Amino acid sequence: MRRMEPGSELEEDSELDQRQLSLTIACIVQRLRGSQLHSELEREARTSLHKTEVRLESLKEDLKEFLRKSGWEKKLQNAVYRELNVLPELGHACTPAEHMKEGLMYIRRAQINWEKRVLKSLNSMCTEMSIPLAKKRSADEQKELLHKWNEMGTDEPDLSRFRPVYAPKDFLEVLINLRNPNYDGGDPTGLNGSWGLINVPLKVKDLTALRNLYTELGLNYEQLGIDDSMQISPEPFEIEYIRLGQKVLSKKDSAAAQQYVRQGCPTTLRADMWALILNVNNQLADSLYYEQLKSNVIQHDLLVDNLIYKDVKLTASNDDYYFVFEDYLYQVLLCFSRDALVLDHFNYSSASPPKSYIKGKVALEDYAVVYPPNGVVPFHGFAMYVAPLCFLYHEPSKLYQVFREMYVRFFFRLHNISSHSSGIVSLCLVFETLVQTYLPQLFYHLREIGAQPLRISFKWMVRAFSGYLATDQLLFLWDRILGYNSLEILAVLAAAVFAYRAENLMEATSLAAAEAILADLSTLQVMPLLQLFLFATSN
Repeated sequence: MRRMEPGSELEEDSELDQRQLSLTIACIVQRLRGSQLHSELEREARTSLHKTEVRLESLKEDLKEFLRKSGWEKKLQNAVYRELNVLPELGHACTPAEHMKEGLMYIRRAQINWEKRVLKSLNSMCTEMSIPLAKKRSADEQKELLHKWNEMGTDEPDLSRFRPVYAPKDFLEVLINLRNPNYDGGDPTGLNGSWGLINVPLKVKDLTALRNLYTELGLNYEQLGIDDSMQISPEPFEIEYIRLGQKVLSKKDSAAAQQYVRQGCPTTLRADMWALILNVNNQLADSLYYEQLKSNVIQHDLLVDNLIYKDVKLTASNDDYYFVFEDYLYQVLLCFSRDALVLDHFNYSSASPPKSYIKGKVALEDYAVVYPPNGVVPFHGFAMYVAPLCFLYHEPSKLYQVFREMYVRFFFRLHNISSHSSGIVSLCLVFETLVQTYLPQLFYHLREIGAQPLRISFKWMVRAFSGYLATDQLLFLWDRILGYNSLEILAVLAAAVFAYRAENLMEATSLAAAEAILADLSTLQVMPLLQLFLFATSN
């Protein structure tokens, strides 16, 4: 073992790690200080002072022991783990806030320009149709909406004039035009450059790094989605795995639950396991908060409500798996649009919430308000982030909390421009690099016939494959997203689909033909595809 010399590189690294740790601890303490958990802990600590086992001479230790025995230590542990999962990697204490959100200036500018474009589209719709961004509902309208709250799917409002603010293909065009003005690839011939559509110099994982990340998906590990599909019943692996899952749930440990789902989660345990990983407890205060959001929906009519109605009608309502959940989707998405707690994720997102102005006060910052209240403008396909969760949660309040947590941890990265490894730009790069490296003939062929692979796979990744895979397969995929706290597996699966259909795609002669070959993914088995591509592809 090397001895640490004063002033050595090793000592400097150690000091840097300590500063980083101190900064992370301070940030988490600050974020938890204003939380509901903090007030509950304070109340519990005060109550414990009256207990005989808590003595003044050993107050600190007795208090810690009491909180441990009563389960509060585990709740605090899970809350800290949640923060560690969502917080960006903290830089220097003096790093500007905008650099913490996104470190690359050209990407920050691209995101700002994209936000302006989305807001302009929203405002144009508002002006063209002479509809206000928000208005208070009349007493009769409130009464009517409350009456049909659980049957909104039966309502048929005239949505013909409304259009989605943008669709995934519009967003893809923005990403294709993304460039680093300070980067010169140094290849004037273009022979050594990328054949793909994304041309930004971001460092992304290659196949070796992906294998190291997704170790537990290896061929020597048993997997739900493969080993439970044998023609013998019941499968010994599944029985033992369910028993282990029940033990994990009984411990109420978010970190253990996250590790568990890396090999998949049994259907009977998935709802509770995901809630534990996401630290969703669905307490009385959470249910009351959901009712408050519902009340806000009843009282105020927003322009984005029509966009939500339109999106559900265009997507989930026409889906064989999800049309039965139409009412749930309206309830969750309408409440989501009013939820100011969602704004917290902009602290670690490259995006900023759009703002509007109170009538007659345009350009006066004191009269600027975030619109919609959650800062998220829904786009075509947004409802499909919620739809699969309806299979797991039948209580609206819990369904809502799980979706909100999934969004602020993962889904927001799929429609924002950032350099994050789980951001959509990086996912596109990973996908194109994998296909170009391991399926070069296919990539070149598709490029020559005008069927760039990313133009086909982009919509899959933006929607996290929701609406494309069979629901049981999609849930197996989302198990791994939660288990690894990463969206990179979406890019791997997209590449694996191309590898699986490579023979047919080599026969395609146009973009339309290639799209037809890849139009139906509902028969695909996710885990065998991922395993084969990750661990059976030759270097």
